[in-house]
Amino acid sequence: MERSSSYGVEKLQERCYNEWMGLQTKHIEDLKEALMCQQNNDHKVEDLVGKIVNDFQTYARKRSELSHRCCANYFAPSWNSPIENSMLWMGGCRPSSFIRLIYALCGSQAETLLTQNLLHIDENFDVNHGGFMSDLTATQLEKINELHMKVIKKEDKITKTSANFQDDVADMPIADVVVHGDAAVEDALDKHEEGMAVLLAEADKLRFETLRKIVEVMTPVQAAEFLLAGKRLHFSLHDRGRARADVCGGVGDDAVGRGGAGKSDRTTC
Repeated sequence: MERSSSYGVEKLQERCYNEWMGLQTKHIEDLKEALMCQQNNDHKVEDLVGKIVNDFQTYARKRSELSHRCCANYFAPSWNSPIENSMLWMGGCRPSSFIRLIYALCGSQAETLLTQNLLHIDENFDVNHGGFMSDLTATQLEKINELHMKVIKKEDKITKTSANFQDDVADMPIADVVVHGDAAVEDALDKHEEGMAVLLAEADKLRFETLRKIVEVMTPVQAAEFLLAGKRLHFSLHDRGRARADVCGGVGDDAVGRGGAGKSDRTTC
């Protein structure tokens, strides 16, 4: 009965993830359309960015609710490929990776603009092709850098607490195991999973707060471009991870449909 209940919770968690991946597919299309028309629809871009941030908060809340029923699934999800799971931090991506993505986008776009200027073809240059992240001001970059430092400190604190939870299980007195047997082990594991569920919620909160603060620093168009790049990266890692697992024999036919639709052209749109 317990195994059946655990399996049912896992399926609910996987369904929640698949619904989120489907929503992200729609977000990508909406962001592309908004950015193409941004010159005449600035308010539309701003509204869309706000909706996407709120959608992420809703997803994080659902994860938190489901994690309290069975937290361990989120630390090595069956709906992910092995390579994806190897990259996880507290059941998701590191919030600081959001900021590293900004730095990467700024660098690549600045290089593109520099090349255009050196070749004297900037008069024919399409700003939508070159991107908007290179237009981040010194003040914006300073705020993003300050946020980066704060986020790293909070990540380290959560990581340290997680390590302490693991030590607590490993340091469980041998005498307790001998005297109380399985009951002592089960009690220790229950406490461990309860603590990890709390940490997962804290990590998701940090992910959301980091995303929200990044968006606040940026203009709506910059925020839309950042969100689009992040979602494309997510899908790219997801699809490539499953492709690598297929080659290595790590993903069977039953996993083809996990995480939304099968490998598609979403990463090339």
